[in-house]
This record gives sequence, C-alpha cells and structure tokens, in this order.
Amino acid sequence: MRTLSIRHLSVAFRLPTGRTEAVSDVSFDVEKGKTIALVGETGSGKSTIGNAVMGLLPKNGEITHGEILFQSAQYGGVQIDLAKLPPDGAQFRALRGRHLSMIFQEPVSALSPLHTIGDQISEVIRLHEQVPQKTALEQTCRMLEQVGFADAKNAHRLYPFELSGGLRQRAMIAMAMVCRPALLVADEPTTALDVTVQAQILHTITELKAELGMSVLLITHDLGIVSQIADRVVVLHRGRVMEAGPCTAALTAPRHPYLKGLLAAVPSVDHAPAARLQSLKPVAETENGYFRKATPSLAAAPGRPLIDLRGVSKTYRARSDAMFENDAETVTRAMDGVSLTLNEGECLGLVGESGSGKTTLCRAVMRALVPDSGEIVLHGDDGPISVVSLEGTALKTYRRRIQYVFQDPYSSLNPRMTVRDIIREPLDIHRVCGRSEQTARVAELLRLVGLNPNCMNRYPHAFSGGQRQRICLARALALEPEILMLDEPVSSLDVSVQAQILNLMKDLKDRLGLTYLFVSHNLGVIRYMADRVAVMVAGRIVEVAPTDTLFERPTHPYTKALLAAVPSVDPAKKADFAALCEHPSSDPDQWPAPFTAFGGTQGPLIETNPNHFVAMAGPGD
Repeated sequence: MRTLSIRHLSVAFRLPTGRTEAVSDVSFDVEKGKTIALVGETGSGKSTIGNAVMGLLPKNGEITHGEILFQSAQYGGVQIDLAKLPPDGAQFRALRGRHLSMIFQEPVSALSPLHTIGDQISEVIRLHEQVPQKTALEQTCRMLEQVGFADAKNAHRLYPFELSGGLRQRAMIAMAMVCRPALLVADEPTTALDVTVQAQILHTITELKAELGMSVLLITHDLGIVSQIADRVVVLHRGRVMEAGPCTAALTAPRHPYLKGLLAAVPSVDHAPAARLQSLKPVAETENGYFRKATPSLAAAPGRPLIDLRGVSKTYRARSDAMFENDAETVTRAMDGVSLTLNEGECLGLVGESGSGKTTLCRAVMRALVPDSGEIVLHGDDGPISVVSLEGTALKTYRRRIQYVFQDPYSSLNPRMTVRDIIREPLDIHRVCGRSEQTARVAELLRLVGLNPNCMNRYPHAFSGGQRQRICLARALALEPEILMLDEPVSSLDVSVQAQILNLMKDLKDRLGLTYLFVSHNLGVIRYMADRVAVMVAGRIVEVAPTDTLFERPTHPYTKALLAAVPSVDPAKKADFAALCEHPSSDPDQWPAPFTAFGGTQGPLIETNPNHFVAMAGPGD
C-alpha cells in the first residue's frame, strides 16, 4: 500500500521579477512503513515538496501541476489528492497533525516560547480528539517518555527555552507523533545537533516508525543519515529528479554525475583524507596580494607552542525559581581544569557534544570572558603574554592577533551594512591605513576568499549561505591574524558548499601561515581538517591525540562512543543507535575504571603513547 504518491508535481513561486519554478515534474512513492529520503543541495526543492505535502506553501507559492495522492487506513483507506484541497480548508486542517505530521528544521522557531511543551503537545491532541484535558495530559506524558524524556511528569511543565537543542527536537517529535500519524515529514530533523544527540533522535524516529507502522518522508542533505535509516532515496537538483532508487544501490553504485559529486564532497571518518574534497562548483585560485605568505619561522619550528591553557576553569551560576527555592542557584562547570596547547601552524580540532564547554573555551582564549581560575599564555616573538591579565590597549592589540568565525554566517553579519563596510570595520577600529587603501584591501580579501570584488556594495541578504561564510572569513582575515577560532563554521551548509569552504580554509591556512582552533560536532570534517584532536565532555578534556591515531585507535570510552555514533555513508556500516542510547557516554559515572576514579573524579591526562594523552586514574588513585 502506498501512503503517498507524488505524480508530476510542479511548484512555482511568484516573485517581483516574475515566476520561478522551484519543483518541476517530480514523481515518487512512499510505501507504508518505509522511509524515503529527499536529498540535494540547498535550493534543490526538498523543503518545497515537504511543504506542498503538508499544505504549508507560502502565499506566493502554488502547485501548478501534478497530484499529491495520500491514502491511509486511519482515514478510511480513501485516496485523496492533497494538491486539490484548499490549504486552509477544514478538510486539510483535519488531516494536518492527525494523519500528516511534520518535524521542522528549527524547533526554536517552530515552538511557541510563551507556552509549555506540555500545553503545546496537548493542544494537538485536543484539536483532533475530543478528550478531556486530563486525558490529553496523560497522553502527552506517555509520548514524552517514548521520545526519551527522563522525567515526563515534570518535563511537560517546561518552556522550550529551558530545554537543550536535543530535548527541544524530542519535544517537536512528540508533538508530531502524539496523534500517531500515517505519514511523517521530517525536514532536516538533526541539523546542527551533535552526533550523540543525533543518534538518539534517529533511534527515536526509527523506533516509533516501527511501532506505529508509519511512513517517513525524510528531507536532508546528510548522506550519512540517509544510508542509516532510508529505504529509498530521491536525488534532487534545481527542482528535478536526478536519480532515484533503493538506498543501498544508489549510494554504493551511483549513476548520475550529480550524486557522484555529492558523495565525493562528503568528508569521511573511515579513512584519512588522501585528496581534496570535490566541490560541485569549483572556485578559482587567487593570489595573496597584500597578505603575507607563510613565514620562515613557521617552517623552522612548526610545532612551537602558541597558546597554552593551564588548569582553566569557568563556572556559571543561574538563579533558580526564587519563589519556591529561597534564591537557590544552579552551578554549571563549563570548563573544569582544562589544560591544552595550540601549536603554531597546526589545526587543532575540538570535539564534544553540546554543552561540553567547547565554545566557552574559545571565548576564554579570545578573552570574550575571564576564567575563574587558571592561566592562558600566548607565546610570541615578544615573549610569553598572560592573556587573562590583559587590559586596555594590550588587550586590543592581542585581539588583532586572534579572530573568530561564528557558526551562523547570517546572524553574525550586520544586515544594514554593505560587504565593503563589514570587512572594512576591523580596519577602522584598529586604524589600519587610509580609506582608499582600505577599499583596495577589501577587494583583495574578497578575491582571496573566492568572491568577486564587484559585490562589495551588496548587503548580506543578497548572498547564499556559503558566500556569507566567505564574507565572514574575509572579515576575520582583514587584520592579518595569527590564529583563527572556527566555531562550527560549516554546520549550516550543505555538503557541496561545505566542501568549498573546507578546501578554502585549508588553502588559507597553508598560504597565510595560519593556526586554527576548529570546533565541530561533525567528525568527518574534523578528520579532514585537523592535525590533532582534543575531545571534551562535561567541561573536561578527556583525550588528545594526532588525528589518525584518535580515529583509528581511540582509547577513552567517550571518544569511542562519539565515533560509534557517526552515521557512515556506507549502507553496509550500520550504527547501533539503540546501544548508544542505552549507555549514555557523556555520564562520567558510567565510564569504567580506570577512566573514572573513586567518587567520580576524573584522573589527569596521561601519555599512553607518543603524543596520545588520555584522562584516567593514575597509580594509587
């Protein structure tokens, strides 16, 4: 039985410049109890198809041709063409949420911040089932337990902002599945989640799919996820189907050049990178111009320590509900005695799940915050400098030497400033050269990151996600820094654009003699970029090793769990999501000896092999 049949579907959008066709003559089926994955780059039409199925196209969008045939035993087994139903009509409203449900990409924007998650999930039940409020609440708590909330009776009272990213996504899944729909549309359900939380979310969807016998239309650009949970795959490019077929056949023996290109653009954790990632849209090489090449000192001493963190700790205190707890405080240790060295000319990868302290560490090195204890030392030609004690002019000078590239390129760029002003701003703040030379530098920076200088008078909204990240890189390089802090710089980009940015970062590092601290939850990206990797959990560094050593011979149980959670593009290598969910890897009390000392105290970093350090209890602990 086919839950969904899409036949010759075309969708167009009315724009001021005319009509644009986003989806053109697309056909595929979703069988009962099966998962079909729609894959492709940003702008390929994946989400447009999902929104068309759900009747959620924007007002300027319309289905110009084709059928969306939905059939479910829950709906009486009658086949209905969703394309012909008024999206805001009573019949579609009765279907949406009850028989058709959707998990949105961004739970923060999809969940109301003014209502508890329990109220929002209960509302779905009461809209579609005539049950008392108490019964709806009981069903809500049962569903929250099913999706992995440890204390559902209390969790239903929480607001979305009180939950982590993974728990917000679980709440979204609970809302989508509480009425046990026949079809679930999952639009990028794990984007920007770390690998362990991603494994938990995928396990939840797979379990509930089997239990409820529902069909899943999965929309994603992550081919690893596709290989793990999809039965069939439909590859889209510019609104058209390039290739479709069983998942195993499509990913192991792709026929269309576009799918081959997508697979070649994915960095893998299974083997060391032997060649550059293949980008579907190559970027022309550029010369350095104003900007320095690698200096002789870097070639002479490539391993010289540049930044040293010694026992750095940072604690956050948040006030609890004072009305009931008498001004009690919740204490969170974001960094707990972190010691780490960043060597000159290297790319040090920093990995760990959300909340492990990675971004806090970067902000401490940037001096965007002051640690509670410990030392951060910069080693330069002018001798060691204590970063923690810097103030005034000395701090401003230090910040010229180290720059930050943020995770979201759109929110980190001022929408009211042109690209020229965005890149020139650091030069103005630090009074580097005159206006005419600044403009020349902006043009050279744009060429350096693969953009045409003619675009410098445009605003950020006129650029794609990959182009905006290039602008962020250009701004970070404007002051010719020694170190770049790269905080999840490609997490919001699809695989082909990601390949462009990663190749560009490698080129810039080699040509300009830069040092990178690269934060990412994507371990394939880390393997491609990093020379060494540091693994962080619960504010502590638990393992540090050369990249190949860490990926081929991990020692700490948390590191092993991270690698086990990575979805492989090879369909033959299935991840055991159930085992990962059953044994939480981020809980130090669950680690076996000698990795957890008596009383749950972590041991020091011990060199188990050359340059391979692991946190474990030493002799006599």
